[in-house]
Amino acid sequence: MLECRSNNYRSLVFSDDLISFTVKIKETDLFIRAEKNLLPEATACVLNCRRDLEKYISIDPEFAVSLSPHLVPNWAPEIAKRMAKAASKAGVGPMAAVAGAISEFVGRHLLKYSTEVIVENGGDIFAFTLRSIKIGIFAGDSPFSNKIALKLNAIGRPLGICTSAGTIGHSLSFGKADAAVIVAENSTLADAVATATGNRVKSPSDIKDALEFALGIEGVIGALIIIGEHLGAKGDIEIEKI
Repeated sequence: MLECRSNNYRSLVFSDDLISFTVKIKETDLFIRAEKNLLPEATACVLNCRRDLEKYISIDPEFAVSLSPHLVPNWAPEIAKRMAKAASKAGVGPMAAVAGAISEFVGRHLLKYSTEVIVENGGDIFAFTLRSIKIGIFAGDSPFSNKIALKLNAIGRPLGICTSAGTIGHSLSFGKADAAVIVAENSTLADAVATATGNRVKSPSDIKDALEFALGIEGVIGALIIIGEHLGAKGDIEIEKI
């Protein structure tokens, strides 16, 4: 079981047979599980992703600061184009998808060497496994924090599981959700939609509309929102008690 945005999620005991390793380069801090240690391959991919983004931002600095969808040219690097596309669907700036995008690019690259891969980047997860997985939810001071998990069927298909919070963490959010968790077809999209969904939650009365917003975006599989003692969920996800 992986745990989103908890201080101790990387010390959890796993019951499967995957190997764990980490890659940390500047702001990028990945926790990876695969069938074997793929540290050189993962490190090279992170460096390539960061190089492509940093070079592009030097030419198009608005890409890094825009809080609304930002068009990019056809010659932009693939990671920038995917971030911009996901952000456009969610109605946010492209950097809202950066952590999920790096998780996805590294995860897909490592699938060349391992049939199962899980990449976590600050609570934003790319997963491709041959088994169901459980993702524990950390939601700050909410009574649901560390008490529930999402059980997901990730068998044979990639999934992105990303969390935005207005009460914890360093990521920019205009909402007050303790956790807005999005499950999507890829983690780039999940990251952008998590930000957009979390921005919409200022009080418990916003949960229903925020869930409908998230599930209205093509590629989103499910969503869960926690604010204090209130929880709402929608889509093809299963919630379990821990």
